[in-house]
Formats: sequence, structure tokens, C-alpha cells
Amino acid sequence: MSDRDVMQYDVVIVGAGPAGLACAVRLKQLKPDLSVCVLEKGASVGAHMLSGCVMEPQPLDALLPEWRDAPPAICVPAKRDEFHYLTRKSAIRLPNPPQMHNRGNFIVSLGLLMPWIAQRAEAMGVDVFPGFAAAEALIEEGRVAGVRIGDMGVGKDGRPGPNFTPGADIRAGTTILAEGCRGSVTKQLIAKLGLADGREPQTYGLGFKELWQLPPGRAEAGLIQHSVGWPVDSHTYGGSFVYHLDGDRVYVGYVVGLDYADPRFRPFEAFQQFKHHPRLHALLDGGELLAYGARTIAAGGWQSLPRMDAPGLLIVGDAAGTLNVPKIKGVHQAIRCGTLAAEHLAAHGDSADFEARWRDSPGGHELKRVRNFKPGFHRGLWWGLANGALETLTVGRSPWTLGHRDNHLALHRLETAAVVERGWTGRELPPRDRPAAVFHAGNVHDEAQPAHLKVADTTICATRCVTEFGNPCEHFCPAQVYEMVDDGAGGKRLQINAANCVHCKACDIKDPYGIITWTTPEGGSGPNYQNL
Repeated sequence: MSDRDVMQYDVVIVGAGPAGLACAVRLKQLKPDLSVCVLEKGASVGAHMLSGCVMEPQPLDALLPEWRDAPPAICVPAKRDEFHYLTRKSAIRLPNPPQMHNRGNFIVSLGLLMPWIAQRAEAMGVDVFPGFAAAEALIEEGRVAGVRIGDMGVGKDGRPGPNFTPGADIRAGTTILAEGCRGSVTKQLIAKLGLADGREPQTYGLGFKELWQLPPGRAEAGLIQHSVGWPVDSHTYGGSFVYHLDGDRVYVGYVVGLDYADPRFRPFEAFQQFKHHPRLHALLDGGELLAYGARTIAAGGWQSLPRMDAPGLLIVGDAAGTLNVPKIKGVHQAIRCGTLAAEHLAAHGDSADFEARWRDSPGGHELKRVRNFKPGFHRGLWWGLANGALETLTVGRSPWTLGHRDNHLALHRLETAAVVERGWTGRELPPRDRPAAVFHAGNVHDEAQPAHLKVADTTICATRCVTEFGNPCEHFCPAQVYEMVDDGAGGKRLQINAANCVHCKACDIKDPYGIITWTTPEGGSGPNYQNL
């Protein structure tokens, strides 16, 4: 067995997103002599960053006020908001929810903002390593002692190839997980250390986002539009966003709650159908699709946060689930959380009691106020909106905390699932199908490496799942990674198109048997979301 290189730091941060980079910057501001490194699985900082993204700027202003002097290439001040309820052919204007008043915020691209912050971190002495994917945590005597980088040059058969290089061990006094939603090392440690024991299960959404170039004069820079209703039924959580940029460009997106029950439901198709609503079709017709991406978001909030600290460990940002669901915003919360983690370490020297400090901070208070919004939609759209109005009026002071349900247990079996007539039609706007969409994600995966999507027992797919749920992995995956194909003996077998994967993690969450595990491919593999 090859010897592994070992690198030693005071702090290792996994993930060069808003939480991880904010933590690195703040650590260096407070303790310049600390040795800090940031590991990023994307080929470059920002390549795997995908968010709405309308950003509340105050936390970034406090951390790096000079960002306004050199904003990223996509940074448009929000000017006005619209909120609509959609039927199949019409759009009814509704009062804008208080959480969605965006004046003073900015429409930004995380893929462009994160490299700017990474440059500031490096100027302070932080080592930022893109293309290095943390594969597992190092645990010694009950304490997290760092992480191990995934091996490079492994062949499709799982054996070392001619260019094999074993992943290095990055050892540190404190390991900070800032991997974003459903981080793979975070998932391992939550299970191994029991960090979610006694907490509500996390609940998730699957978000789609596209960047479009429109004909001249069609976009209104700074306009922010949201909608609920069609193309999903009232029992399926879903909603859209359209963010107007400068240069006649728009971000178009859709979020579907992964607690949906219909095994036949297709989230990707719901997004594409939304674009064919008369209101959206008129906006996009004649435009050009420039980029596509998909990513899950952690929507459980206050009651679903895992324990955020353990010996040698902190979990920050979306890795813990700090996103504010009613606002559809997580970037300001992630920056807050990463900044607070740095301040906690600088003041106390270890990770103990960080979670209590987060819950008692402005970011924690924000989550507590909105803790009942998302679970209020378990009983449908109209109940959820009424509950949201009540929670807004009481400023979250209702004397109860509603629970969540495990997303992978939410699907009804085929024999009991109602066949829903959704009124979906043919499509004219691109992309024509999921492989075409993946092309616009800029994917790069070396197909000689082992599939990074691990299915514990593929016989379940060809026997139980096909009859019980109709192989929903073929439906919920936004990149056509999973296909049931002819096995040559009159049956079906699962084919995994791992090179299509856009790293959304939906399969790791929604698989009804819990047998799919998303692991990190070789560092640098995956999509390129630089402008999303």
C-alpha cells in the first residue's frame, strides 16, 4: 500500500463556499498566525456553487466591506418584487410576502463571488486547494483529527491505475465542515457520532436554475419574480423564481420539495413545464439557454439542525441546514455561521458549545422565527400559506414547533398512489431532455474512474422497486444518471451514467430504500457553475 502524504494545519475547512471562506477569512482577521487550509472538490473555486441567489449583503459587508468596490461580474441591485399564483394559463398577482421584500439586496452569482473571497483569503495566508475532495474524516480516540483526500488515478475496476496517487491526510486541531447541503463527510460524521439523535429529520428541496440571454429590451434589471401553483398540484411543495439581470439576461429557477408523495412525479419536467406557462414562454421565446444546474437545499431549519459541534469538529452553513426557507435565502446565513464559528474558535480555542452560541445569535433567532413555515405545507398549499401568514403575524412566537418527515419515506407505493393529471404539454424551449441540460452544466467526469454513486443492492432496483415504486430514481434525478435498461435475459438492470452527475445529491436523499450513497468522485470532477 502506498504511503500517504500528511499535512498539518491548525484548522482545515472542507468546502470553499460562503460559510467555509467566511470562516477562513475571519479566522485570519482574528488570529493571523493560525495555519488554515480550505479544501474544495470543484476544479476551481466557484465551479460547484449553485444558489438562487438574492443575497442580503449585511454579513458580507461586516466581513469584507470592500467587496462593494469590486463586485463580481454578476451583481445587480434588487429593485422590485412580484409574487404570483399560477394556473395553467393565467397568473394572479398576490401581495408580496413580507419575507420576500428584497430592496437593498443583490442578485449575484456565487460562482463568481466565491473566487473573489478566496483571493482575499489567500492574501491573508489561507491555503485554498481546489480540486481536492475530502472523502472521509479522520477520527482518533473519539475526536475528529482531520480529513483524508480521495485517491486519484483509480481505475473503473476500483484498482490503482498507472497514475494512481493516494489521497493525503490533512490533519488539524479543528475540522470545519462547510460542504453545503448533504455533504458527504458531514453525512458520515452525523451518522457515526449520532449528531442528529433527538432532532427532527432534515427535509430538502431540489432546485433547478438556468441562465438565459433574452432578446434586447425584454429583461428589467433588478426585477425579482416568484410564483407558486402550476405546474405542481396543491399537495406538492414547489415554487419558482425569475431574477432579471443586466444585459437582458435572466436567472430562471424552480424548487420542488423532496417530501413529495407521487412516485411518478418528475421534478425536471415540472421545471420545464413552468417555463412553458404563457407568462414565462413569452419572456423566454427567442432567447438562448446559456447554463443549467441543479442542487438540493436543506430546508429543515431550526428543528432539524444536527449537533453542530463535537470534539475537534464544527459544522457550519448549509452543511448544518441554516437556510431561511420563507426567504429562499441561505448565503447571508452561511456567512453569518462561518464568521461566528471563527469568532468562537478564536475566543475559546475549541469547538465546545458552538451550537448553543449559534442558536443564540441573530442567525439562530432568524431560523427560530420561521421554524414552522415549511412543515406547515405538509397539508397542502393553502394550509401552508395560511399557516405562514399566522407565523408572520406572531413573529414566530407560536407555542409549538411543527415536525418534519423523512423525505425518502414520503413516496406512496404505486398501488396506493393516485394518478395525478397535471395538464402538462409538449415543450418547445430548450433543453429538450436531461442529457441536453447536462451539456449546459459544463460537466467533466473521467469515465475511467469508478462510479461515485454507490447502490448497495441493485437487485432491489430490478425486483422490488420496479413493482413497488416504478423506479423513481429515473424520475427524480435531474441528469438521467439512473436508467433501467434491458439485461439481455428478458429483465431489467440498473445502469448508472455517473458522468452525467451534476452533484445535486437528490438520489442520496429521495431513494425510497436508502441504498444510494453519493460519494466524492476524483477531485475536480463535476459541473462548472461559474456564472450560475
